[in-house]
Formats: sequence, C-alpha cells, structure tokens
Amino acid sequence: MSLASNISLTVVIPVHKVYGYLRKCLESVLDPECPNLQVIAINDASPDACGELLDTFAERDSRLQVRHLDENAGLGEARNLGLSMATGDYVWFIDSDDYLTADTMPLVFRRLRETRPDVLLLDYARVYWDGRIHRSVQRHLFADPDAPEVFRLEDRLELLEILPFAWNRVIRREFMLRHGLRFTKGYYEDSPVAYPVLFAADRISMLDRVTVCYRQRRQGASITKTVSARHLDVFEQYRSIFGFLDRLGERGEPFRASMFDRMMWHLLIVFAKKDRVPRELRPKFFHEMSRLYTAYRPKSGHILPGGLQGLKYRLVERDTFALFSLLKVLNIGRILVHGGLRRRARAAARATARFLRGRAGRLYYRVQLCLPIDENLAVYAAYWYRGYACNPAAIYEKSRELAPRVRGVWVVRDRGQAANLPAGVEYVIAGTRGHLRLMARAKYFVNNVNFPDDLVKRRGQVHLQTQHGTPLKVMGIEQIGYPLATGGDMDFEALLGRIDRWDFLISANRLTTEVWDRSYPGRHELLEIGYPRNDRFFRATDREVARLRAELGVPEGARAILYAPTHRDYLLGFEPMVHLGRLARGLGDDYVILLRAHYFYRTRDLATRQGWPAGRVLDVSAHPAIEDLCLASDVLLTDYSSIMFDYANLDDRPIVIYANDWDTYVRTRGVNFDLTAEPPGVVATTEAGLIEAFRSGAVWGDVAAKARAEFRRRFCAYDDGNAAERAVRRVILGERPPERRR
Repeated sequence: MSLASNISLTVVIPVHKVYGYLRKCLESVLDPECPNLQVIAINDASPDACGELLDTFAERDSRLQVRHLDENAGLGEARNLGLSMATGDYVWFIDSDDYLTADTMPLVFRRLRETRPDVLLLDYARVYWDGRIHRSVQRHLFADPDAPEVFRLEDRLELLEILPFAWNRVIRREFMLRHGLRFTKGYYEDSPVAYPVLFAADRISMLDRVTVCYRQRRQGASITKTVSARHLDVFEQYRSIFGFLDRLGERGEPFRASMFDRMMWHLLIVFAKKDRVPRELRPKFFHEMSRLYTAYRPKSGHILPGGLQGLKYRLVERDTFALFSLLKVLNIGRILVHGGLRRRARAAARATARFLRGRAGRLYYRVQLCLPIDENLAVYAAYWYRGYACNPAAIYEKSRELAPRVRGVWVVRDRGQAANLPAGVEYVIAGTRGHLRLMARAKYFVNNVNFPDDLVKRRGQVHLQTQHGTPLKVMGIEQIGYPLATGGDMDFEALLGRIDRWDFLISANRLTTEVWDRSYPGRHELLEIGYPRNDRFFRATDREVARLRAELGVPEGARAILYAPTHRDYLLGFEPMVHLGRLARGLGDDYVILLRAHYFYRTRDLATRQGWPAGRVLDVSAHPAIEDLCLASDVLLTDYSSIMFDYANLDDRPIVIYANDWDTYVRTRGVNFDLTAEPPGVVATTEAGLIEAFRSGAVWGDVAAKARAEFRRRFCAYDDGNAAERAVRRVILGERPPERRR
C-alpha cells in the first residue's frame, strides 16, 4: 500500500521570474512515489520562459495543473487562486525558487497519515548562492525529545519563534477554509496565515527533518529585501493577525503576549535594515509602529524585556523617533570602533598598494574618467584580448552597417595580434595610454569574457557581455561546488563585481537562459537572441566553403572531421582523448582530421608525439575563426565542447560525441544536463567504437539524424542569421524587441 493511499495533498506553487530555479523545484515536488499528489502551478504572468517550462512538465505528469495569468497578481493572490483550485486533504504552499530535499514528499505524506494534524510544521535550511548551507536557528524546537507528537499551541508557545513562512507548514485544507484564512496582498502576506493556523489548530505536529531548501539568492530573491514604501504593508498584516485573535475570543488570549513580542521583534528588524524602509518614510514607519504598540500590548501579564531591547520598547511606546535614531547611531558607532575601522584600514592599505603599482598610468586613467563620455565610441574585445573573433566580431560588423556613427575600437594584447586584424579595423594595444583613454571614455563595451577588475564602470556606460558558448558545463558562481575547476582559488566576490557591470547578457537558447539566471545573478537584461557568431552559417556560400577547404589543405573529395575537444580541469596539459594517428589510420585515406585544440593550449610538437600520418591530420588550432573550421568540415567530433551547439545549425552535418571520461568530467567540472542521454548524434566511449561508428555509417544514419534534429530544435531555436542585428538594435540603437508570447 502506498504511504499516501488515504491522504491527498495539494502543493501550490506561484511562479514569477524564476526560470533558472523552477526546474529543480518541480523535480523535487513531483515525487513518483506519491500518486495522491496534486500540484497547482500559477504562472503569475512571468515574463520569462517559466510558462513554457510549466507546460512541458504538465505534459509529462498529469498531477501538475498549470494556470496562466495574463496580469501579475502577486504572491498572495496567486496562492489564493491555487487554494481555490485545490482538492487535496492538505495544502502546502511552496515558493518556486526553493526545492525539497530528497524523499521529503513521501515523509510528509507518512507524517500526515500518522498524526492527522491541522498543521504540520517543517524544518528547513537556508541555501546560499555561494554554496553555504545553514540550518534554521529554530531547529532545536523540532528535535525536542520530550515534545508530544500532537499538541496545541498553548502547550508549546515557543513555536511562535518559527519564522512565519507559508512553505514551512502543511495545512489541512478544510480547516483553513473553515477559518476563512487567505493570503493578503502586499508585503509579508505569509504572516496572516502562518500565525493564525497555529492559534486555531487543535492538532499540531512537527517533522524533525530539513525538508525545504530555502534559497538565498544574490539578486531577485525576496521583494521584501528591497527599499520600498510597501514595507508599510506590515502594519495591516499585524492588524489582521490580532483581529483573528479577537475573533477567537478566550481561545486567543493565551497567545497575545507572545504574539505582541513577535510583532515587535519583527517590526524593529524591518525598521533597522538599510534595505527596507525608504529614508523619507522612516518617521512614518516609526509612528505606525508606536500605534500598534499601544493598540496591542496586553493590558496585563506582559513583562518588558530587559537591556537594549527593553529600552527600544519604551522609546517606541513614547513615539520618540529622534531619540531612537540617536540610540541607533551610538550603537553603530560602537560596532565600527571595535570591528569596522580595522576592516576599513586593511581595505585602504590594499587599495593604496594597487594604486601605487603603475601609478602614472592610473593617474592618467583617473584624469580621463573626469572627461565626458564619447557617445559614439565602442570598445570591442574577445578571449582576453586575443584578437578579432566570436560574438563581438559579429556585432562589430553589424554595428558598422546599422550604426555607422559609432566608432568601434578593438583591444588586442600586442602588435602580433594587431597584425592579424582585418583591414580597416581600428585597435589599441592593451596597457597603453590609448587603451586607458578608450576604457575611460567609451560609451559601449562588448566582450565575450570580462574586462579587468579595476575597470571603472561610469554612469552612462553600457556593457554587453556576449559569452562564447552554451553552458553544458557548470559556470559562474555555481563553480563554487567544483574547486578543481577553479583551481581552488577563484575570487567569486570579484566575479560578482564584474557581473554588476553588465547591462546586457546574451543567451543562445533556453538552457543558457536557465543557467545564466543561476550562474550570473545580477540586474542586467537577458537578451534571448541566439549567438551572433552563428549568423555566418546562414550566409556562407558553397564557393566560400570550397575556398576555406582549399586554404586549410583539405584534399578534394576527402571527408574532413573537425576534432574540437574541450579543456579538462583535471589534466595538467593538453593530450587528445583520441590518438589522432590511430584514428586517421583506422578511418583510411578518405578522411582528413582537423585538430582544433582549446585556446588554453599550444599544440607544438604534438604531430611528432602522436605519429600523425602526413597530410591526414592537420593542426588548425591557430586558425583565427572557429566558424571557418565548422564551414570547412563535414563532421564534428567533440567531447563536451560548446562548439556542438553552434555546429548543430549546420543541419546536414553530423556531430559525434567521444565521451570516454564522462563520469570523471561530471564529477570534476559539473554539467547542466546529461549529454550522453540527449546527444546530438552518435556517442562513443572507446576508440574502437568511434572508428566503427564511422566505418559502419552510423554517424550519418537515421538514428543520429533524428537525435541531431531534436538537439537542434532544443538549442538552436534563436539562431536564424539575425542575432547580431538584434544585439545592435537593442544595445546600441536602444530599440525594444517585441515581446515573445508564451
């Protein structure tokens, strides 16, 4: 018999702008062991791809129902709508950027079946963007060995200390409806449900286990962590809570004193936080806090707390905002004296040291920063100033066509790199005064990696981060969990500083959007436009392809295999996973292999070490344009390189995956989906299997073609030859793209 056989549960999930997190939430909730589960997702007019992702999950799992709203209703109203649609015995309101720990759902069903509570309280952990995980500070309340399995609130008043979230309590639906409990509009909408369900419950139970992973996102996590006048909503929420106590009559009296202290604890925290109440509204907030203090402090039986908290109570009671503010200033001063001054001194010393290195150049840069921004000047760079390439090059070319008034200048490492630039491309050498002047004065910045950390982002400057690949592997701040990939010393704070300079970030497909949302948290605008560098695939002619093959030395009539492996963090240097000499001999004279090593490596003397047959393996690693190599080849052979997502646009050309170390790569680098389960073609794990795939024709077979078509549908939907134009029109011309409909 199923654990859930005689209990049904409805989970309500409001959804808005959580595309990078929604998949994990849904996967954690839709446990296959729980057939008596109803999940209602309310797409609260989310402007991203959340609606499509919800529909995809609903097609696969009939337990999920999706309601799409045309206008944003807010978290409270979305939950109320989900409640009206619910049919389960119990209802659980979960936030769509959080997720459940493994096996949580069966355990919740079991606890409900065993205790039949009105309310089941759940423990949680805060999961931070930087990898830290902190158990809730109230976890001791769940682990009390003397606590009964079922009780009433008056037996354990300390449970009011459990933070009043909707997602840390499962509520009997009929009980909630009978007491008329609904979520309210505005901020802090959880509280008028979270507290009253405890007041009214005859049966409360607890589950001593971390069930919810409560994400602490760097950006966009909680609207209550933003400066807004809507923080004044908190007063109406507490009026609602005390109004419920009034309706309970004598039943509610034992809770008044404890609820009053919880209210004051909360209001004082909101008032103290710099990221909550706007400065001009702080006197009003304090006055409203004083009014609630007077209205709801119990007439008898309430004891003021001691120490500083007791003093705060008295100042609030007397509505003395000025004196309270002075107290806060004095307290902050004490803290700074003991800790902050030392931190500031250390920071100032480091800043001084940085300034003294190259002092003349820094002084020149500072002077240039005081001069006006050139509204018609753009900086372009790619691969840490390695030359003219990738998405920035495509955008540069389109900008010359659509916005000729904007002068584009490239930054290159040295004069050797400059010599390889196309004719007519203006440039500066990195580290020169011309470079510093350009960085200080330009309006637009376009790069597929990051500019240096000491670059000052001026007000009015616009940064476009193009990136340079679809992220099969883990990227950005999510690399915290993979120290081998970062060398163990990656400065994630510096990374966040670079992210904060971005105004626009390009996404090549929906997977990329989902990953960027988690990996690069910031306030930039995400441009789902495809990769500009792939525009070339849609314009290349047969004549151009023939010319490229001839220039590379591909014999007429031969099949050219582009071998483009990725970097391995767990290896010290570059050695192809495939022995190219053996592969060439195994395939025969009809094939030629073009080796494109990752740009981290040099391939000098590799031909000798590998014993390449003359003219059969060509090292094209130094070729400036990967797009040329894709066009000149007939087949792509890769492992986990993002080139496969670009190459898939060449729909008549097979892609072969050589995954001989997939498990090691997953453990050391981390991936965002299982490539071996959803490949773009044939997958081989041994050299013998790889050679046989070519010899047998499986590389060009129907199964491989079908896999490639599905891969292209999933990852190439935005690539149509016009991505660079979309980038220029949005970033440089300032045009708004038409909104995509769900």
